[in-house]
Amino acid sequence: MTFRTVRYFIFLRDVLILSVTSFGGPQAHLAMFLDMMVKKRGYLSEQDLIELYALCQVLPGPTSTQTITALGFKIGGPGLAYLTLLTWMFPAVSIMITMGIFMTYFQEMNISLDFLKFIQPIAVGIVAYSSYRISSSVVSTRTGFFLMFISAFVAYIFRSPWTFPIIMLFGGFVTAFKFKQQPIEEKDKIKINWSNFILWISVLIFAAILGGITKYLPIRLFENFYRNGSLIFGGGQVLVPLLYTEFVEFKRYLTSQEFLSGYGFVQALPGPVFSFSAYVGTLSMRDASIGQQILGGLMATAGIFLPGTFFIFFVSRFWEELKKYRVVKASLEGINAVSSGLVIAATFLLLEPISQTTLNYAIILSTICLMFFTKIPTPFIVIIGLITGIIFS
Repeated sequence: MTFRTVRYFIFLRDVLILSVTSFGGPQAHLAMFLDMMVKKRGYLSEQDLIELYALCQVLPGPTSTQTITALGFKIGGPGLAYLTLLTWMFPAVSIMITMGIFMTYFQEMNISLDFLKFIQPIAVGIVAYSSYRISSSVVSTRTGFFLMFISAFVAYIFRSPWTFPIIMLFGGFVTAFKFKQQPIEEKDKIKINWSNFILWISVLIFAAILGGITKYLPIRLFENFYRNGSLIFGGGQVLVPLLYTEFVEFKRYLTSQEFLSGYGFVQALPGPVFSFSAYVGTLSMRDASIGQQILGGLMATAGIFLPGTFFIFFVSRFWEELKKYRVVKASLEGINAVSSGLVIAATFLLLEPISQTTLNYAIILSTICLMFFTKIPTPFIVIIGLITGIIFS
């Protein structure tokens, strides 16, 4: 066994440790990446990791997953990068697929889901707090606030899966005209390797055509999630309105109760929040065998994670030069503002199907206050809600 192989093995072991200990979303994940990958192992410098994280924040896809996958790419090339991706997402994805199967089993056996009743308002509280956190950190101009409120209104009124990419492109287009406010930087000629971009768009087109021809649900699930994964800026919170609109309101593969319960549950897990897609994919195949349900979860997982991986492989090679262009910098303001608006819309979309009781409103408000005023980790809040629901049911 060569030194390089041993180094790769140790790196993957570190990734696996992070996958079962990293709670709290991208910001918390970054702190753990710094501790493990920089201070303990020295795979790269702190500045390099922060710059890599910043790049992933402005690309579509899951920020934490892209960051750790790009680190694998930096250390060992594409092969190690894909192994890193599989190792990082495996624990959470496995648990969420299992959760989806159990949800179907409970319903087939007429087992009440009443024990999840407190998880649903807690999930709404988490999304509401996330909308505040995201908007307060990325929206700071009049144009940004205008785009945020307009996008929230449009996303709430026009509940089509195609609404989201349109308003995201619109937001980036609007603020691109503010490029003169950005400082001029000296630029070198950009050398672009188009292979991963071609791979991304080829998979998108092929999946859409194959799904249309075969009508096979797992392939259509892959295409649905691949399309969503290509459009999501801002992490797991922005995933919620897209998936809720498409799979609950538009296609009705899940009920709102199932959706909220799964989203609340994923908050109690370590690893990527995007693993929630595995749960949605599994439940979308509820009428098939357990093997087909697992396949649905895996196809949804592959669909949601692959675009961000292709993007980070593509852009990381020339990002340093691309970000010097003022139009690119300016358009990010609009994209971030629209992403914030989508999370605000998600709060109201998820609130609608919940029973409008004083208790539920109190739970939502309590969740927001706990996250705002205390340092209690989100998983603890979810677990407390689950235990309380079991006791009272």
